[in-house]
Amino acid sequence: MVTGGLDAAYASCEQAARAHYENFPVASMLLPAPMRGHVAAVYAFARAADDFADEGERTSEQRIHLLDGWRQRLCRALSDDVQPPSASGEPANTPAIFQALASTIRQCDLPPVLLEDLLSAFKQDVMVHRYDNWEALFDYARRSANPVGRLVLRIAGHRAQDLDDWSDAICTALQFTNFWQDFEVDRARGRVYLPQSELARHGATEADLSGQDASAPTRRALQQAVDRTRQLFASGRPLCDAVTGRLRYELRATWLGGIRILDRVEEQLGAADGSRPTLHLRDAPWFVWRMITWTAR
Repeated sequence: MVTGGLDAAYASCEQAARAHYENFPVASMLLPAPMRGHVAAVYAFARAADDFADEGERTSEQRIHLLDGWRQRLCRALSDDVQPPSASGEPANTPAIFQALASTIRQCDLPPVLLEDLLSAFKQDVMVHRYDNWEALFDYARRSANPVGRLVLRIAGHRAQDLDDWSDAICTALQFTNFWQDFEVDRARGRVYLPQSELARHGATEADLSGQDASAPTRRALQQAVDRTRQLFASGRPLCDAVTGRLRYELRATWLGGIRILDRVEEQLGAADGSRPTLHLRDAPWFVWRMITWTAR
């Protein structure tokens, strides 16, 4: 961040990170200051691509076109080509996003394949609306969620297999938690991330998924999915103690946020009221207490 133009590009990415709703902190004040701009650049890149796949009234062809254009912009950034102005459907700060991202890739030696994996997952979201089994869903999370954790670790200067493995477990757990949190929202859009094999095992049918409320078999399948996700959080928890400094507290807050949302999902399975489980201001004392009393396991 040595030039005024680059400073402005990073500032634009940080503004985008603050403006968009998330369950979990993005480039928050818990992060070391030198990391925040880099994390925001990666976030702005991924957030826009995710919106291409999910938001707005676009046809599938338009979504794919935008994602292909985003990949082309990434290739230009990797080769230091000048970015053209924002195209129709792209964020107004598109050139700034890629100016900052190109700088971050160089400064932090980020593997471009992780960014390409994210784009492949977003493209898959446009075309695939059902998952046959857990293996297929884990493969999706490997590209849609796990690259984010690995990129954050690289930005922090960490390159170790055990850290990557723990990060993958947490990121997959966060992705799955979001699926179960948004189960009703996604179902209304025609998407079902809960594997068909799990639904069939509990006797749920496609007719159960098209009703107004989740059926008893569907809720049983969701309970199994919640249990599996909780195991992933437990598997990744050592990461929150393996890193040092402020990043440790960012990871702990993210892990706790995921667990709390998962608790909310499980609580509402019995109620089956169709409302979206969320965090509330009343959760703040719980967060503070859990952060203060956190112990390594």
